[in-house]
Amino acid sequence: MNTKISFYKVIQRFKHLSDWSLNQEKLRVRQCLVYFAFVLFIGLGNVYSQDMPKLSEELRLHRLAPATGKINVVIDTDTYNEIDDQFAVVYALLSPEQMKVQAIYAAPYLNNRSVSPRDGMQKSHEEILRLMEKLGINPKGLVHKGSEDFLKDYTQPLQSDAAKDLIKKAMASEGPLYVLTLGAPTNVASAILLEPKIINKIVVVWLGGKGLDWKTAYEFNLKQDLLSSKVLFDSGVPLIQLPTEPVTSHLQTTIPELETYLKGQGAIGDYLIDIFKAYHKDHYAYSKIIWDISAIAYAVNPSWFQSEIRHAPILTDQITYSFDNSRHFYRTVTFLNRDKIFGDMFRKIQQHQK
Repeated sequence: MNTKISFYKVIQRFKHLSDWSLNQEKLRVRQCLVYFAFVLFIGLGNVYSQDMPKLSEELRLHRLAPATGKINVVIDTDTYNEIDDQFAVVYALLSPEQMKVQAIYAAPYLNNRSVSPRDGMQKSHEEILRLMEKLGINPKGLVHKGSEDFLKDYTQPLQSDAAKDLIKKAMASEGPLYVLTLGAPTNVASAILLEPKIINKIVVVWLGGKGLDWKTAYEFNLKQDLLSSKVLFDSGVPLIQLPTEPVTSHLQTTIPELETYLKGQGAIGDYLIDIFKAYHKDHYAYSKIIWDISAIAYAVNPSWFQSEIRHAPILTDQITYSFDNSRHFYRTVTFLNRDKIFGDMFRKIQQHQK
């Protein structure tokens, strides 16, 4: 089909057609319009990608390989969204042999524990400070407020202290900076859109979406900010995805287990038990998934996980995955060792108390 067809000329031809010919011509024009709409959709869907740095596949695969040795990380977290982020932040801060936490960013969220994305971000910021106080860690210069809303337009990335700090730290980093992303990736996507060069400097480890074989990608972190989630998949930033189902959903624990290993283990141990109990009223046969510790554990010891290199999926507006094997590579996790992860976190909290 000739995409340079003149709509004016097509319309003029209608005046000289019989009824049968007119119907046929209308059908052709309808097909033409659908084609143009498709081309326009593809163009708009990648409106920002033309300015993104292009990593060589060799460098990309190197960045996606499991890290060895101590790494530099920043944590992006919707900490008050539920109770799993609290465990994750504590776990990261108590893992100094494996990672240096350079910053913690409060991410926006909206659910029954907030009245707006801004309120969710503010409550997350307060919760981060509360955790650090209970750990006896000075938060000065470490904790930053993030976006007050979700991304609405690729051409209008959201300015925030978190996005600015991420850009600053990424550009100053000698090696890759690992961005452990535990919520809606608004802060991270905005930083990429504000300064695309950070794609060369960071590796995003994101808890978000479902596994590639699921009928839907629908999941809280992903759907809260669909545009920002698309930036992670489309921009070419080195991305390691930790899907909820069927992977991180195995990270379940119970009140008896937490009381066995964390009760009496300082202010932080008791606090984690308290918020776990308060989150759900009925404790009979109750367990809770602590999703977000997966991203921290991946940074601590990637050997506890199995993963695959795949072509980055296309995230559709219907919140499903579409596939194109000409796209860049990314890593998706397919399995984790639940006991290794919880055991390591419990031991570190106990050692901190001692």
